[in-house]
Amino acid sequence: MAKTQYYTATSIDGFTADLDKSLEWLFEVDEGTDNPFGAFFSNVGAFAMGATTYEWVLQNDNVVEEPENWHEMYGNVPCWVFTHRELPLVPDANIFMVSGDVRRVHQAMTVAAQGRNVWLAGGGDLVAEFADAGLLDEIILAVAPAILGAGTPLLPRHLTSRQLALTNVAQMGQFAYLTYAVGVLADLGRHLAADVLHRSPSPSEPAGLPG
Repeated sequence: MAKTQYYTATSIDGFTADLDKSLEWLFEVDEGTDNPFGAFFSNVGAFAMGATTYEWVLQNDNVVEEPENWHEMYGNVPCWVFTHRELPLVPDANIFMVSGDVRRVHQAMTVAAQGRNVWLAGGGDLVAEFADAGLLDEIILAVAPAILGAGTPLLPRHLTSRQLALTNVAQMGQFAYLTYAVGVLADLGRHLAADVLHRSPSPSEPAGLPG
């Protein structure tokens, strides 16, 4: 069962970046000896990100001048970037610039993924649109030991315990990894949701930090 997943790192108080849109606080955290992002991404057939997230990658990974950095991280997996303005394209990368209804784009991503998972890389506002449309199946959080007080919200929506079911907990380095089933899967209940997720193509253990 392929899933649409929101997989990201967050502070304890639910921010993915500080007020300056910086992740320096995150890079200070010890992630341990294993970075399971590779295992997670091996089951991803398509992914999406918002303009701010894409611009962060452009700036911090220098992928326009050194496109091999993009290909090393994401290979040729197709990426949809939601934006209302022109942004530089990474040379030879499989990137589509889009806007509008996430349902239409999600359909195209699902077809392109060919039975594999769809990853929502962020930001929270974009993921919220997928959640509003009932298209979000799983949230995987790498919770860092940091409290920012303010910044970019993890997911600016009201989701109750009826809409979320905790299916996995793990510690890797200083990070606590929490995996939640969302929506229909959460309705199945915690134990049944865990069983369904563990039978899916993606690893049963939570993934680590992107990149």
